[in-house]
Amino acid sequence: MKELSKGLDISLRGAVADEALRRFRRQLRAWRLTMPPAPPLVLDFGLGRFAETGLIEQWIANETAAGYCGKYLFVFDGQTCPRHRHGTKHETFFIVKGRVRMRHGGADRILGEGDVLPVAPGRYHSFTGLGPALLLEISMPCRIEDNWFADSAIPIGGHAGGGRSRTARRHAARASSE
Repeated sequence: MKELSKGLDISLRGAVADEALRRFRRQLRAWRLTMPPAPPLVLDFGLGRFAETGLIEQWIANETAAGYCGKYLFVFDGQTCPRHRHGTKHETFFIVKGRVRMRHGGADRILGEGDVLPVAPGRYHSFTGLGPALLLEISMPCRIEDNWFADSAIPIGGHAGGGRSRTARRHAARASSE
């Protein structure tokens, strides 16, 4: 994804990422699903705890000029996409396979196959796999700076307190000097 080339990468590489992709592809075969040709991104959000906090993104499109984005989001059982909001991006989630516990608007909801949840800008949300789960996100274009994470250790976008964390400033400084 072009947005991650801005220097603040939250993707995972190496043996853990390779094993996650093997498990992801095995699950897709079991579900008899085919993904778009773009390479999947294994994300740990810069926290180094992929099994707990992370997901795999499979991009379809991020058409900034046309005003839309589409991607698949995959979580393993018990894995969480961390609590965050967007300043301008409106997104809609569709549960393709499996079930998730979606935290949205301060409440937990269990969503299963076929369920749809729109999330307006400014609304905090996160989700956790209840077993392996695949979501389709249809949204406005993705821009890294429009992500506001509650956990200030996540080194991209903004943070709940409105400013960047010390870790994010350090990553940004390192990226600008390279």
